[in-house]
Amino acid sequence: MEWTDIQITVPQQYAETAEAIATMVSNGGIYIEDYRDLEQQAWEIAHVDLIEQDLLDQPRDIVKVHMYLAPDENPAEILPLFKERLEASGVEYKLETSGIEQEDWQNAWKKYYHAMDIGQRLAIVPGWETYDTDRIVITMDPGMAFGTGTHETTSLCLETLDNMVKGGERVLDIGTGSGILAIAALKLGAAEAEGVDIDPMCVRTAGENAERNGVAEHFTVLVGDLSDKASGKYNIITANIVAAAILSLAPHVPVLMAPGARFIASGIIDTRKDEVLAGLRAAGLEPVEIKEKRGWVCVICKNAAEV
Repeated sequence: MEWTDIQITVPQQYAETAEAIATMVSNGGIYIEDYRDLEQQAWEIAHVDLIEQDLLDQPRDIVKVHMYLAPDENPAEILPLFKERLEASGVEYKLETSGIEQEDWQNAWKKYYHAMDIGQRLAIVPGWETYDTDRIVITMDPGMAFGTGTHETTSLCLETLDNMVKGGERVLDIGTGSGILAIAALKLGAAEAEGVDIDPMCVRTAGENAERNGVAEHFTVLVGDLSDKASGKYNIITANIVAAAILSLAPHVPVLMAPGARFIASGIIDTRKDEVLAGLRAAGLEPVEIKEKRGWVCVICKNAAEV
C-alpha cells in the first residue's frame, strides 16, 4: 500500500510545535529526523562512535517531521488543516509530499534504534535484536506510541524508577503511551501497575508490550483520564507527558498517594521548569529532587501534607 509522506522542515526552535501539530492532525505514523546531537545520541543509544558520513553531513539546525497518511486518507483535506495550524502557531516551515510504501517508513528507523543500558539495572532492547546482558531486559518495539527509552524524558523516568522501586509497590502511570514506565516498574519488582491514556491506540500498544514482557497479568491499562480511571492509593505515580498536562492533573495527585509515595513528573521542557515547580507546590506536591538532561526536566515530589 502506498501512503503519503508529508515532510515538514522547520528550524530547531519550532521542532516541538511542528511535531505536536503533526501528531494532532495525522492518524498515521510520525517519524522525526533530528541530527542536532547525533554523535552523543549514537553513543548513548548504540554505544558506537562510528557514524555513516551521510548522517554526519545532515544539517544540525533544522528538523524534518514526517507525517504519514494512509491510502484511504485524502491529502487535499489534511494539508490545508495542517498548513493553517502551522501558520497560526507562527512556525516557519517548508512542506513537501511524496508517495511511500508502508513498510519503508515502518522500518526506516530500525537502523538507528539499538539496545541500551539505563540506570544500574535496566536494558531496553528492540525485539529484532539479541542482547547478551545480566540486566533486567525490557523488550520494546516503538510501534506507533511514544516511549522507547531513547528520549531524555523517558530515560529520566526510567533512571528514577531504577533507583526507587524496591519491590511490592503499586504504580500508576498517567499518559502511559507505550507502557514502558509501568512495564519497567513491574520488571523491577513492583507488585501491580495501572496505566491510563486517552488514546486507545496507546492503550492497545501498552497492552501488547506488557504481553511481550511477561507482565500483562499485573498490568491494567485503561482508556480515559486520571479523574475517572485511577482509584485507591499508589506508592509511585508517573506522568511523562507535557508541562500543561502536568499542571492540569497535579491537584488530583495528592489524594492518590499512599504514605511515603512519590510522584514522578517528566516531559517538562526547561523553559517551563519554574512554572511547573510553582504549580506542583500550589497543588500540594513538594519537589524533593529535580533531574535535568539536555533541556528536559524531571521532578520527583512527595505529598506536602506528610509530616
